[in-house]
Amino acid sequence: MASNPDFVQYIADQCERAGEIMVKKMFGDYGIYCDGVIFGLICDNCFYLKPTEAGRAMLRIVNMRPPYDGAKDYFFIEDVDDRDYMSELVKTTCKELQLQKSNNKRRSQRNHPRPGEQM
Repeated sequence: MASNPDFVQYIADQCERAGEIMVKKMFGDYGIYCDGVIFGLICDNCFYLKPTEAGRAMLRIVNMRPPYDGAKDYFFIEDVDDRDYMSELVKTTCKELQLQKSNNKRRSQRNHPRPGEQM
C-alpha cells in the first residue's frame, strides 16, 4: 500500500523547521530530504528515520523496524505530531549523517591514489 499524499505532506510540514525539506517519490513510497540529505522514508503511511547515535539519544521511544521487506531497520517514529520535536530530531540526525558522509569521503580519498601518485 502506498502512502497517502496528505500524510506525506503532513510529515514534510512537521519537519520544515529543520531546513529545506523535499520529498521524492521512490518505488511507490517516498524518500524525505533535508538540505539535500536523505534522512528518512515514508512508507505505507509510516515515518521511518535513518538510525544515528544522535537521533537515538533524542528518541522518546526507540522502536526499530524495516520500512519495507528486505530493508535494514530504521527508527519507526509514531509520535509525529510535535513539530518542534520532529524538526530537532531531523536536524540532529542530518548533522550526524553529513558528518558520516564527510568522513567516508575522506577515507575513500585516502585509499585511492591521485593521478600520477603511487600507493
